[in-house]
Amino acid sequence: MAKISVKVDGVTYSDDVEARMLLVHYLRESLGKVGTVVGCDTSNCGACTVHLDGRSVKSCNMLAVQADGHEVTTIEGLADGDTLHPVQQAFHDCHALQCGYCTPGMIMQATSFLKDNPTPTEHEVRVGMEGNLCRCTGYHNIVRAVLAAAGEGGGSQ
Repeated sequence: MAKISVKVDGVTYSDDVEARMLLVHYLRESLGKVGTVVGCDTSNCGACTVHLDGRSVKSCNMLAVQADGHEVTTIEGLADGDTLHPVQQAFHDCHALQCGYCTPGMIMQATSFLKDNPTPTEHEVRVGMEGNLCRCTGYHNIVRAVLAAAGEGGGSQ
């Protein structure tokens, strides 16, 4: 077992974890952050995307012990009370989901992407979202949502 201390969505947690426990499983099983979903377990789909110190990472490709001393933001930590983050609101307004399984990871990737590129072109959005897969949509509304969020300050957190 390894002792870790990690700040998740503004709350600091200290826990003993198995050295091989993935961050996605720590978030879901130990902390109840079930908005971070397990998609492929191979880092190909991006459904498990969270922010580590403000940068998007695929939590199925990272050990919980690697988050020790860092800050993690999950989809549950984006909203400000009842007020959705601009990217969350844009996904809602643009109907940028179908089944919704990939949506948390898409939103987390989009917020990180917009922090680095606050005024992207459509092509830049498509390239910036490449590591996140959606099996239901044609991506059109997802791209529209990211562009809409860019106009609303979607990269700020």
